[in-house]
Amino acid sequence: MREQNNNVPAIRFEGFSGQWFTHALQSVADVLDGDRGANYPNGDDLQVSGHTLFLSASNITSKGFMLGVSQYISEEKSNSMGNGKLVLGDIILTSRGSVGHIGWYSAEISQQVPFARINSGMLIIRSKKQVDPSVVAQFLKSPAGKKKIDLISFGSAQPQLTKMSVSTYTVNLPKERDEQTKIGHYFQQLDTLIVQHQKKHDKLLNIKKALLEKLFPKQGATEPELRFKGFSGAWEERKLLSNFERIIDFRGRTPKKLGMDWSEDGYLALSALNVKNGFIDFNADANFGDQELYDKWMSGNELHKNQVLFTTEAPMGNVAQVPDNQKYILSQRTIAFEVKKKLIEDNFLAVTLSSPLMQRKLSSLSSGGTAQGVSQKSLASVNVLVPKDILEQTKIGNLFKQLDTLITQHQTQLNKLGNIKQACLEKMFV
Repeated sequence: MREQNNNVPAIRFEGFSGQWFTHALQSVADVLDGDRGANYPNGDDLQVSGHTLFLSASNITSKGFMLGVSQYISEEKSNSMGNGKLVLGDIILTSRGSVGHIGWYSAEISQQVPFARINSGMLIIRSKKQVDPSVVAQFLKSPAGKKKIDLISFGSAQPQLTKMSVSTYTVNLPKERDEQTKIGHYFQQLDTLIVQHQKKHDKLLNIKKALLEKLFPKQGATEPELRFKGFSGAWEERKLLSNFERIIDFRGRTPKKLGMDWSEDGYLALSALNVKNGFIDFNADANFGDQELYDKWMSGNELHKNQVLFTTEAPMGNVAQVPDNQKYILSQRTIAFEVKKKLIEDNFLAVTLSSPLMQRKLSSLSSGGTAQGVSQKSLASVNVLVPKDILEQTKIGNLFKQLDTLITQHQTQLNKLGNIKQACLEKMFV
């Protein structure tokens, strides 16, 4: 254990000072591998439920410990094995294939999965008493920790880490256990918030998916399974394009063709890369045009709030709506629909284009190999089922608009928390 010069993080909890120390991992933790012997589980031993979770690559990912699709072994099989059984506080490190993924067998995880074993593509890092395991886990996730993992991994087709290289891997940690615990607890709180928002986000996505199936007619039907009170009767089948006054499509238009170029700021260009399913990603492929470019590009074709946007290729079929009354440039591989207001409502159109049945229709029409796309000509052959009563359309559209708003709020919060965590991992470790 030796003290380094300037071995101090940029951000620190109040009341702590002094140099951090650099340790070989084996001096503060035991590095253990799993059982590779005759009793190693084969396909016949693995079950979808059971006594002991037998960890696979799907359980330890870049997002940490995941309990989605899992495989189990019996208690008898587990007892017949040697190394690799987890105890509370263990850190799991993936050592083959996608190396460097970290899972922490915390109290919360162990309550859900009281018995677990690692497979042969993982290592266990079991902290000794003088070190808080949570701070070791977070150091391994930090940019400094990941960089060191990259340096000791080998192999190109299937990168690997050895037990020996991980044992001699160096970690930088505060000397005082109290500081270690504060850092670990802080990141636990961040991770808990991230998990909570992720669960709410995923739940809302599942609700939306279920409602899309129930509130729209299935293939061959003319009425949906679920309906708002007061509405009945068959939906009307129409040509999709009959619902539009016009389609705004600047296919092939670029700043250079207008004798200009993008600017550092100004009006955001909405392209197929920042029109996502249900929202606009303001950070993806962000190009901007100044007033002169906007006037030349959009004159007489100005977009308005809630207007439906549709990506025609790369990727094909993403649907979003203009989020506000700000001015935007309609850019590559994205079109906008100007609806006939007596026939179809903007929010309903957005949901209709996102529905599973419509997405399947669009996929069947798409052309191209790696970059599939649809043209206005192919859209002309598409029929759509629409409620005759514009009020029913409005109710359906508003419901999904509210769902999309909640989904976007949770996604925004997830992105914000993820950025905070990444910044803290960079600043709170050395």
